[in-house]
Amino acid sequence: MAFSPFNYWPLLIPSLLGLFALIDRVSPKQAAWRGFGYAMGMFLPGLWWIHVSMTEFGGIPLPVAFVLLAGLSAYLALYPALACWAFARFFRERHWSRWLLAFPALWLVADWLRGMVLTGFPWLWFGYTQIDGPLKGLAPLLGVQGITLALLLTAASLWLLWQTRRLLWLAVPLVLVALATASMQLSWVTRGEPVKVALVQGNIEQSMKWDPETLVPTVRKYQDLSRQHQDADIIVWPESAIPALEKEMVPYLENLDKAMKVNETALIAGIINFDMDQRRFYNVVLGMGMTDLDGKQSYHYEQGNRYNKVHLLPIGEYVPFGDLLRPIAPFFNLPMSSFSEGAPVQENLLAKGLRLATAICYEIIFPEELRRNVMEQTDFLLTVSNDAWFGKSIGPWQHMEIARMRALEFSRPLLRATNTGLTVATESDGHIIGQLPQFEDGVLRVEVRPATGATPYQRFGSWPLYALSALMLIAALWLRPRAHPWSERHY
Repeated sequence: MAFSPFNYWPLLIPSLLGLFALIDRVSPKQAAWRGFGYAMGMFLPGLWWIHVSMTEFGGIPLPVAFVLLAGLSAYLALYPALACWAFARFFRERHWSRWLLAFPALWLVADWLRGMVLTGFPWLWFGYTQIDGPLKGLAPLLGVQGITLALLLTAASLWLLWQTRRLLWLAVPLVLVALATASMQLSWVTRGEPVKVALVQGNIEQSMKWDPETLVPTVRKYQDLSRQHQDADIIVWPESAIPALEKEMVPYLENLDKAMKVNETALIAGIINFDMDQRRFYNVVLGMGMTDLDGKQSYHYEQGNRYNKVHLLPIGEYVPFGDLLRPIAPFFNLPMSSFSEGAPVQENLLAKGLRLATAICYEIIFPEELRRNVMEQTDFLLTVSNDAWFGKSIGPWQHMEIARMRALEFSRPLLRATNTGLTVATESDGHIIGQLPQFEDGVLRVEVRPATGATPYQRFGSWPLYALSALMLIAALWLRPRAHPWSERHY
C-alpha cells in the first residue's frame, strides 16, 4: 500500500517495525522463514498484475498463472530471506549496531542481488515509495537505494527508541529529513528555454496491435492525433507505435520526415528493426524531422539517430530456453518475443538540437543502465512504453512511479509516452506537470524546460552507497558485543 497507486508511504515504517519484531532474538532458520514470509506478503500482491499478460494474452488459466506468480514471488523472496538469515546468524547479540548498521546494509545487498542476478528484477525497492515523500531529496545524492537506506535507518532508530526509551534515537530520522530537504534546495542543473512537447497516446488495443490488417488504421490514427500539434517542437509516439518492420516502412518514414521538417517539428517514434546482416530483431526508437537545428539531416534507413533497447524483458521480448518453453503455452510465444540487445552505451537521440537519454519500457527500472547514457549535455529523459499488456492493474502505476524517480535522480525533466497510459511529463524533481487518463486516446501538450548538468548520483552512481554499506557491515562486525562486552550496556 506504500507504493503507487495507493501512495500511503508512511505505512512502510510500521511494516518494517513488524519485520524487526519477527526476526528479533530468533534462530537464523526462523529469521530466514519469517523474512521469506514477509517478502511473499509484499511480492505476491505487489506483482499480481503480471497475471494479466499471462491470462488475457498468453492463454494461461488463472490457477496456473497463480502458481507461476507464486513461484516468481518465492524466488524474489529468497533475497530478503537471505538478508534476515545473515542478520540472525552473524548479529545475534543485543546491540544498537545490529539494527542501525548491520540490517540496513544486509537488506541493501539483498536488493542489489535481486536487481542483478538472472538479468535482475529491481521492482518494489522501498525507496520508490518516497517519490512524493520527505526523503525524496536523497535521490540526486545516492539514487533510489539511498532513500531505501534512509527508510531502513528511520525504522531502525524507531525500533531502538521503543527498546531503550531514549529520545536520542529520533535524531537519526530528523537528520535524514533535514539532509533530504537541504538537497532539494540545491540546483544541480542549468535550465534552458521552454520546449513545446506533444506526447501522443494512441490507445491501440493489445489484441489488435500486431494484426497486419490494423497497421494502416494504427499509423493513420497517430498521424491524425499529431496533426493538430504541428506547432510543437517535439512530438513523441510510444513504443512500437508503428507496428511493422522499419525496412518495410522506409518510403512512409521518409515522407513523414519531410512533413515534419515543413513544420520545423521533430518526431520520435517506436518501431521494429530487423538487421539483415546479423539476422536480429531490435526494439527501436527513431528520431525524425527536425533532428538538428538547421534541418539538414534527413531520415534514411538504418540512420544513426536511433536507440536500440538494451535490457530486454524475459518472456516478453526474449525467451530463455526458448526451444523448451515455446511449445508449452502461447504465453512463451507472444508477439515480438525474439529481440536482441542493443549496445550498452548509445548516443542520445537528437530532436531539434536537444539531447534525449532514452529508455524503452522495462529498462527504465535499471538506474545504473540509464546512467551510462545520461551526459552533462543531456536535456531530457525519454521513456516510451506499452503497458497495455497489464490492463487496468496497478502495474502501470508502479511503472510510472519508477520512471518519475529517474527524473529525480538525474534532475532531468521526464517525457513518458505510452500506448494506453500512463502518459506523463514531469519536472526535474519528478513532479508531474501533465498526465493523460488511461485507456483514452489523446495528446498531452506541455512546455518543459530542458536541463543540463550532473547530480552526484549521475557522476558517481551507486558506488558511494556500495562503499557505505561495506563500511556499515565492517563496523557492525567490529562492534559486536562478543568482541566488546562493554557495549552490552549501551544497547
